[in-house]
Order: sequence, then C-alpha cells, then structure tokens
Amino acid sequence: MGVVNRPERLQIMLNSAEVKMIDNWRFLKRMPSRASAVRELLKRGLVAEGFEVAKDGSHSKDFGLSTAE
Repeated sequence: MGVVNRPERLQIMLNSAEVKMIDNWRFLKRMPSRASAVRELLKRGLVAEGFEVAKDGSHSKDFGLSTAE
C-alpha cells in the first residue's frame, strides 16, 4: 500500500446532525473512512457551480450542513 503525504491537518467543529449526515453519506458510498468522505465532499464542493464569493460580513456560523443545532 502506498504512503500518502498529507502533512497538513484541518480541524473543523460539527454538531451531531452534521456528523450524522457525513457518516450516512460515507456508509451509503462505502467510503473507507470519515476523513476520506470529507475529502471527497470537499472535492465535489470545490468543482460545483453556484458559489462565487462569501458575502461581506459572513461568519463561520453562517455555513453549515444542516439547520439542526
């Protein structure tokens, strides 16, 4: 098995509903890990159309996966 060089660590905070959404998607797509699922979702999001630039004054709390707290 090849070694993947990923020297950077990215930490994000999610609520339980967001984690459940990612895990459900991961298991449906048979992804090997939560990290691989998040990388795949990020890749898909970066190539998706419809989001140009965040609005002025946007905060981190304005960007979530669900409306559940």
